[in-house]
Amino acid sequence: MSQKHAYLAIHPEVQKALQNKQAVVALESTIISHGMPFPQNLETAILLENEVRKQGATPATIALMNGKIKIGLTEEELEYLAKKGTEVIKTSRRDIPYILSQKLTGATTVAATMFAAEKAGILVFATGGIGGVHRDGTNTMDISADLQELATTNVAVVCAGIKSILDLGLTLEYLETQGVPVLGYQTKELPAFYTQKSGFTADYAMQSPEAIARLLQTKWVLGLQGGVIIANPIPKEHSLDFDLMQKTIQQAIEEQKKRGITGKESTPFLLGKVKELTAGKSLTANIALVKNNARLAAQIAVAYKKQL
Repeated sequence: MSQKHAYLAIHPEVQKALQNKQAVVALESTIISHGMPFPQNLETAILLENEVRKQGATPATIALMNGKIKIGLTEEELEYLAKKGTEVIKTSRRDIPYILSQKLTGATTVAATMFAAEKAGILVFATGGIGGVHRDGTNTMDISADLQELATTNVAVVCAGIKSILDLGLTLEYLETQGVPVLGYQTKELPAFYTQKSGFTADYAMQSPEAIARLLQTKWVLGLQGGVIIANPIPKEHSLDFDLMQKTIQQAIEEQKKRGITGKESTPFLLGKVKELTAGKSLTANIALVKNNARLAAQIAVAYKKQL
């Protein structure tokens, strides 16, 4: 085993699926530690894994523990992350060497999950929403590492769009510059996490998991490095009012500025504030949309394996 892969600890269920060339879906762990309170976070983590299995794929929740990148977690490890919550270190690409070398516990963001998934040979990843350029990003230069990871790492990311607390327009411009396709699943309008509408358009509307799988294979066979965003709208019955959410997000951002919260703490604070201001409705929406994304990701992963 190479030194690089000595840092990977692949769960036996995931290892078996990879060896048998079966569909595997990566899942992040920041949503467990920082995205939701206990016990909803643990319930959601189990819900997502079960949803992936229902579609015929194997789930691989990713986290950093005991000096290893864990590709697939046990129920005990999921519960540990859920109970520790924000005590766990939110881990992006830059943090991985530190967390591993010091044998700390890290919950992976989109960027770190993509990095780990590609190292393990997993090509499809389900999350809630991706990071991007923060509002006022032209002045602060606060740009998520998710975007650069998407530019260089061959993993397809199924999400409910760009997190609506961000500057969607600037994020789309950045992605275009980096050559990252943004696909709308059965829609041309880019969904905005909590809502089906955003006022922005995706690059292409794709009508089926099979069509998306063909696009992924074509892109990577051509040697076009980098990921693909599959923006999957939140189910209509769980979609929140667009105008109300815009006002709520602006209120949360103003509170963030007053408190001087910046960097990697920004997103957890804003999501928590939005939850508070919506009396918990945003949490219910978050659970619904990430389950929906896990389902589609598994369908794409299965379709991708079938066409190989």
